This record gives sequence, C-alpha cells and structure tokens, in this order.
Amino acid sequence: MSITLTFHGAAGTVTGSCYRLEADGKTLLIDCGMFQGDKTLKQLNYEPWPFDPRGVDAVVMTHAHIDHSGLIPRLTKAGYKGPVIATEGTAELLRFMLPDSGSIQEMEVERLNRRNQRRGLPSLRPIYTQQDAQDALEQLETQPYENWFEAVPGVRARFWNAGHILGAASIELAVAQNDGKPLKLLFSGDIGPEHKALVKSPEAPRDIDILVMESTYGGRTRPKLDPLQRRAVLAGEVNAALAAGGNLVIPAFAVERTQELLADLNRLIADGTVPSVPIFVDSPLATQITHVFDRFLQAGNGIEATTKQPFAAGNVRFTRTVQESMRIEKVKGGAIIISASGMCDAGRIRHHLKNNLWRANATVLLIGYMAPGTLGALLEAGERRVRIQGDEIAVKARIRKLEIYSGHADHDELLDWLRARLPVRRGLFLTHGELDAAASLRAAIAGWKEELPPVTVPHIDEAYRLDGKRPARIPQDGAPRRLDRYAEAEALAGHDWHNDYARLMLDVQRRLRGMEDDTARRRLMRKLQRMIEAAPQ
Repeated sequence: MSITLTFHGAAGTVTGSCYRLEADGKTLLIDCGMFQGDKTLKQLNYEPWPFDPRGVDAVVMTHAHIDHSGLIPRLTKAGYKGPVIATEGTAELLRFMLPDSGSIQEMEVERLNRRNQRRGLPSLRPIYTQQDAQDALEQLETQPYENWFEAVPGVRARFWNAGHILGAASIELAVAQNDGKPLKLLFSGDIGPEHKALVKSPEAPRDIDILVMESTYGGRTRPKLDPLQRRAVLAGEVNAALAAGGNLVIPAFAVERTQELLADLNRLIADGTVPSVPIFVDSPLATQITHVFDRFLQAGNGIEATTKQPFAAGNVRFTRTVQESMRIEKVKGGAIIISASGMCDAGRIRHHLKNNLWRANATVLLIGYMAPGTLGALLEAGERRVRIQGDEIAVKARIRKLEIYSGHADHDELLDWLRARLPVRRGLFLTHGELDAAASLRAAIAGWKEELPPVTVPHIDEAYRLDGKRPARIPQDGAPRRLDRYAEAEALAGHDWHNDYARLMLDVQRRLRGMEDDTARRRLMRKLQRMIEAAPQ
C-alpha cells in the first residue's frame, strides 16, 4: 500500500502550512493555511489548487493562526465537503478568525479595485468573502486532546498540546499498513517556548516513524526569562517609549500576543512599575478573541494566568468601529496602541504606522516574527522610508524589537523537543521555517550522537513516499509547478521583484527631489524612459 506526503506550503518558508497525506485511496489534509510575506508568495493564495479539493476526505488542524487555517473557506468554496477537525480551543478561535479574514479580503480588494479602476486595470475578486468563511464554519468538528479518533478510514489521529496558542496541537497519526503495524507520524505544528504567559508547556509522544517538525527559529536563541524577568524587560521598553513623549505603537497578532501583552501591562500598571496610560486595543478581532480567552480562563480550560482578571483594567479601551479607530489618530503622545496585524501587513496597524512612523518621538515595538517581505520585516531591517497603501512614509520613529513574546520555541528549545521525541525511525522533515533556519537546525542535529534518519528540507509541492524504509521523493518531471525555481528562490529569500520595484520608486523620487533644477530632473527621466523602451517586452 502506497503512503505519500506532499508539502503544499510551509516548505522553505514559514507560512502557507498545508500537507496532503494519501493512503489507501483516502486523502487527508493537515492544515490549510494562507501564504503571507512578499507578493510572489501571497499570489499562491489565488492560484489554482495543486490538488482537487473535492477529492479530500478530511482536514485536521494544528491551530487557528491564519497561516495554518486561512484557506479553509477557499477550500470549502471549491467543493470540499468533509469535516474540519480541531481542538475545542482552535474551533472557538476559528469562529472569529475566519470571518475576520474574509472581511479583510473583501476590504483589501475593494480598496485595490478603486486604485485599479483609476489606473484602467481589471478588477479583482477576494480570495473568499466573509460569508464564505461563515459557511465553512459549518464543517467544524472538535476532538479533545490525547483522544484517538478516526480521521479517515485507515488513519487514526489524536491531538497533543503544542504549547503555542489556545487550542494549538501537535497531531499524531497512525496509518494502517498491509503488515498490520501502523506507520506512526507526528506533525509538530507550531511548538511553544518555555515560560509562556498563558498556555501550558508542549507535550507529544515519542518513538515516531516520520516526524514533520517546524523550524521557525532554527539558528536563533532568545534569553530564557521567567515571567518576572519578562515583565521587567517590557517595563523598560514602555517607560523609555513614554519618556520620549510620543505614542508606543505595538503591532501584535490578535490571537495570544495581544492577550499576553495585556496581562503583563496590566500587572505592571497595577504594581506601579509603569504609569497608568491609555491602552488602545484597536482590533475588532483582538477584542473578540480576548473575550474567548477570558471564558477559557474562567472555566480553567487551557489558559493560565497570574490574576483572575488579566485582560481587564480601567485604562484599557477596546475599539470596534472605524470611527473609534480614527479617533485614536488625535492622540499625539502618551498612549499605548496595540493593533493587528502582527507583521504590519494588513489591518488597522498600517493606519497607526502612517500616523506615527514619521514622528521622532514615537516608538514602534516589534514583538514577534516578521516574515520576509512584510512591512514589519522592512522596519526591523532599518528601512528609513517605506510605502504604506501607496504613500511614502519617512521612518523617524524609534524602532525597537522584543522576541520575549514569541509563540515559537527557539533553536535550543526545538532541539530539546526533538530529543524528547526520539527515536525517530524513518524520516525527519524540517518545515515551517526559512531555508537558513532549517539549515541551522539540520546542522545541529547532524552533530548528535544518537542515530537519526535522513533530515529533509522539502520544497513547495514536493511529494514523498513514506511506506519504505526511508522517505523517497517522487519525481515530478514535467509536472506543473506553482513556483519555478527562480521565483521560489526569490520568494523564499523574502525579496521578490515587488520589493525591488517599491525600493526603485522610492530611490527615483528621492534622487529627483535632490537634484539642483528641473533640467537635471528631466534629463534623468528621459534616460530612464529610454532604458524602459529598450527593454524586451
């Protein structure tokens, strides 16, 4: 019996998690996530499916983050009729996150179509709508942790707490084989770090045949801080930002990161460590998710905190409407603004960045992973001018970075997690990481004394047979690729031609403004025009 695994996302990149397992005529998807990052990668969200959605029998979810769940509405819209199986926590988050994602798709496309209409370009359609997302929720089914269930005939599954966000799971599979001994697979999902503010430490089984493991922070370590130390570091950043006189803008994921920040900020204010200033949580989704966290906390179901009311305080103001969000722009200093998205790539955070980045007394505090090509990654890299919604913005604000709130295990924690899973008998795949991160983790593993199977870093859409002694890549000669090797290399490096185009436009504008007179400016523009006309079509 043939058992194959195809990597349709999170292969050489962090986002787009989607693995397709085929066994005995049945097809199971592990995750169905959206690509995020540069435009070449994001374009894959619009491309035809590399498989027939109608031929999928079940989807099993590791967790609710959009890079793992964001294409479920598109899958169901394309004809998938089976269950979407998740933990209770993941299902509860998806009920808010997927409709919110659909709303974002609609708003983004509406804004882009207005620009395209003025430019004489064709209109676009959203990946899916809010209603598509609501329809997809009808297919949600839940299973508790550590409980075996039949995902599809011949494949049993159970969830293990991954310690990443509320409801996050590693997925153990037992695939029936002809010899009567099941093939044991483990998909790590996103593995949480030590000393998370709200979620328990990860758990998972050992003695696995095939392990598919995330590598997001391969090659990168973080300070090992206990909760008291973590809050002290945050207090230092907050006090320095407020002392500068401007606002403190924090791009934060609506799920988990916002709630962790609120819990620590409220504790610091209650202790008198930082002043009691207005804290604006400007994200309708973060507001809804905070209520979900509070319900799970009060029920003692998967959430832990040092106080009974970690998210509630008189100085915290949740904003829902656009009008409430716009009123925040009148606040020129002395406030903390927490808004999504965490990578600055969509949502209301871009308006707050446009309003604050050019102010020398403002501070932007980056507190999580920034995918290559995102606005957050450009700010982290020190860009002094950026484009937001078509406008050029000078970056004069203080740009600060904290990784102590990461939801991912770092290099050392990943290795510890892997060592606790040994033996891994047939194959280890490193996914959900940039190529350098996966290579660093692979090099570290190579130095272990324990006997390990081959370590593979797959490419997008590569397929492997798993029923032999070792995984064997299935040749795809002549098969269509969603990314050719050149485009894949550019996209995975996080700097595709769209980034180069934005940089070129900024450089041209800066050079023209700096010239001494209009004659010199026209001379440069004519030279550029001749180069464009001479270029092949």
